Amino acid sequence: MIVAMISTAGALIVPVVRSAGAYRSPRADETPGTVQTPTGPLTPLDRDFVKRVRLAGLWEIPAGRMALAKGGSTEVRTAGQHLVDGHTELDRAVLDTAQTLGLEVPGEPSVQQKAWLKQLDDAQGAEFDRLFANIVRNAHGQVFAVVAQVRAGTQNSTVRDLATLANSTVLDHMTVLEATRLVRFGDLSGPPAGTSSPTAAPVPAPGGTQR
Repeated sequence: MIVAMISTAGALIVPVVRSAGAYRSPRADETPGTVQTPTGPLTPLDRDFVKRVRLAGLWEIPAGRMALAKGGSTEVRTAGQHLVDGHTELDRAVLDTAQTLGLEVPGEPSVQQKAWLKQLDDAQGAEFDRLFANIVRNAHGQVFAVVAQVRAGTQNSTVRDLATLANSTVLDHMTVLEATRLVRFGDLSGPPAGTSSPTAAPVPAPGGTQR
């Protein structure tokens, strides 16, 4: 009976061990589109991440400057200053990263980001504060998931250094935006399902309508 029990347990353990091995993360050199660089393999996700970081600075620095000029509270203006300072440093880092890796990066915000900036530019007073806190916080929440994914999995040391800086910068910005007490957490979008550019949900206007 003991021998039979041991045999049964062994039969159960073997499939579990094999199953666990099947869930390993693929190596970078197994990912289609991966290229070799002096600082390690560079995957499509790595390249997309560098592009996203550059795009973030192109619209969040102007958004931060608007908050400094139009913010109706100390907290909103403080968040604006953090955006300007954080993304100025991060933008220098991403340009250095792009040069090191031989990557082309955007020179202007995306169509969606330009629309966000126009929405902020058109708003005044309390409406501006509310839109600023929610649009920017929503965008940060989506990119934060990508930063974490890249930081955890990249095998390229240059990309890893950029992801480390981006992680602390985005977390700081999320914190100061939440400190405005204007963020509507129930209206925030979840993290993006893939690696396409993030899309923010419409921000409800006062009275429950969306814009």
